[in-house]
Amino acid sequence: MDVVDDPLVLLDRVKALGAPARRVLIGIAGCPGAGKSTAAAWLARSLDPAARRAVQVPMDGFHLANAELARLDRRTRKGAIDTFDGAGYRSLLERAAEARDETVYAPEFDRRVGEPVAGSIPVFPEAEVVVTEGNYLLDETGPWPGVRAALTEVWYCETPEPLRLQRLIARHERFGKSPEHARSWVMEVDERNAERIRAARHRADLVIDFEALGIGKAGA
Repeated sequence: MDVVDDPLVLLDRVKALGAPARRVLIGIAGCPGAGKSTAAAWLARSLDPAARRAVQVPMDGFHLANAELARLDRRTRKGAIDTFDGAGYRSLLERAAEARDETVYAPEFDRRVGEPVAGSIPVFPEAEVVVTEGNYLLDETGPWPGVRAALTEVWYCETPEPLRLQRLIARHERFGKSPEHARSWVMEVDERNAERIRAARHRADLVIDFEALGIGKAGA
């Protein structure tokens, strides 16, 4: 499998996938903290800073609401594959791929409140590329093969494990967890999910070396 460490190669690859009648959907998969969101934001912004011809649509917008997670007794496993509306995500991607004559609205996950917010992200008719990122784009259970089928390509985002874990713990602390709670959540929840995600790595079209790309650095 190709490992890409040159951002220009990625941009050229997306441009080569496009055609006048076809909207390109790029998925970026990877473990929690690997840099998926940063990579997706960079790709969409690099293709079109105005976010009309290229737009980022995160899978995180399909988190189940906290009240529903509590009802299902899954609140302490938030981020696991069964805490997302995978079928809803699949339907949104299928609609984004086909509906070229109308604006398609996607939800966004608000980390400040820990909840998805519907109708937050417009995919305009002129959008040529949709970039989405999430943990389970390569999973082969439930609705997830349909998610993969809706995507033109899926890239696997990889970063050195010590750095990934360090950034992941820091992110949990930034959004309100104590250092002790952040570490225990990473090891007991996030890393269980990461094992499942890594097992699907071989199904990606290519691997992107997040650190070598340099897109996570300030100004990149």
